[in-house]
Amino acid sequence: MPPTPPSTPARDEARIRDRGDACPGALRLHAADDGGLARLRLPAGRLTAHQVEALAVAAETLGDGRISLTSRGNAELRGLAEECGAELAALLAEAGLLPSPTHERVRNIVASPAAGLDGLGGPEVQLWAHELDALLCAEPWAAALSGRFLFVLDDGRADVAGLGGDVTLVAVRPGAGQETTAGQETPTRQETTAGQETPTRQETTAGQETPTRQEPTAWQEPAAGRLYVGGRAWLVAGADAPRAALAAAGAFLDAARTAGNGAWRVRELPEGSTPDVAGALDRAGIAAEPVPPAESLLVHAPPLAPGPLGAASLHVLAPLGRLTAAQLRALLPAEEVRLTPWRGAVVVGAAPGHQDHARLAALDSLGLITRPDSPWAGVSACTGRPGCAKSLADVRADAAPGSARGLPVHYSGCERRCGHPHGTWVDVVATADGAYLVDGAPTPRTALHDAVTTARNGAIARATTPSTPAETTR
Repeated sequence: MPPTPPSTPARDEARIRDRGDACPGALRLHAADDGGLARLRLPAGRLTAHQVEALAVAAETLGDGRISLTSRGNAELRGLAEECGAELAALLAEAGLLPSPTHERVRNIVASPAAGLDGLGGPEVQLWAHELDALLCAEPWAAALSGRFLFVLDDGRADVAGLGGDVTLVAVRPGAGQETTAGQETPTRQETTAGQETPTRQETTAGQETPTRQEPTAWQEPAAGRLYVGGRAWLVAGADAPRAALAAAGAFLDAARTAGNGAWRVRELPEGSTPDVAGALDRAGIAAEPVPPAESLLVHAPPLAPGPLGAASLHVLAPLGRLTAAQLRALLPAEEVRLTPWRGAVVVGAAPGHQDHARLAALDSLGLITRPDSPWAGVSACTGRPGCAKSLADVRADAAPGSARGLPVHYSGCERRCGHPHGTWVDVVATADGAYLVDGAPTPRTALHDAVTTARNGAIARATTPSTPAETTR
């Protein structure tokens, strides 16, 4: 496990927040060394073709020509001029990317990006995300949520359930006892030490792995939802799931006000300040069945691999989480694009099955990551120098992927580790002497490749473990 310091105090050492959070937004720009930074909240990461073009234009005409993808499936524009705020807001509003100026920073909604595309989970979660976003923007009190408060909607495959949501909804089949797609026919799977399952892949003659399309078995009934908040869980009807998530957020705000410590997130509440979710659901007229504590652990599964997806979609990753405007445009034509929390994009309706390899080859030629065996899959980095004044190194220039398999890797320019993955990862941190620490071990810049290879291949079995939302890493 990387020697990463906890991002929040222990539960008996509640953090005292004496100010509002300073997270940037589309209207509140952050002044960085390389210019202004705007963060665009994109519920479920969804973009229409028109919005893809609008982002590319904004990056080219107002920023540095690139779009950074975040671990919440949001997008950032960097290198913005100080006086461009009004022009950026107008461009985003015209594209439908700014539906509520008062709520634009609280629309943090991650949803399983493959939902509805391959039959491996409940497709409703994409609709839940759309409805929850509308409910959030319609409630004046919801604007009081922190820009860091996170909603997570998992379609049952457990790909995003472990991302540390303050409010997590997991789709379950009506009557199913597990949050996974129990009883569903899925591709051949391999058990991990955590009792989870990861898709196996077909070996090529070269000894590498290539993604293969699977024939999905669609859910035949609407999904119900399990609502997880603060280590507790409730079962609600699928039709009530978005309202239940909103009610849970309201319960958090009530608990935070009572606690008086200015908590931004559920795990920052002091001991004894548990949100009254059951009461909030009852007041909202939502029938909910408590889930026994023994069944309230969230299951974590590996992230979606790059490659073909379902009958006519694709998943690709952005190198070190950043796209040029040209790479973003290359995702079109598409019915829609869904940015993922793994700093990639699902291209919906990209190509019929017999054309997907040609489309992937074209994207690969532009520098996108299209195969799960790419050494760069799972490698991310903070902004680093010269964009960040706190960074001790140009981590993007120094980044070495190491081996093609194993744990995710994150390069950090300082001990803050901005943008690090969730769970377990290879922790590479720059030091003041021009070297790095790789999982705590001093490593010269010239030895990064070998050190990261060794670290990626070690302790893979600990990469995903069951935990409650309060125990996951931000």
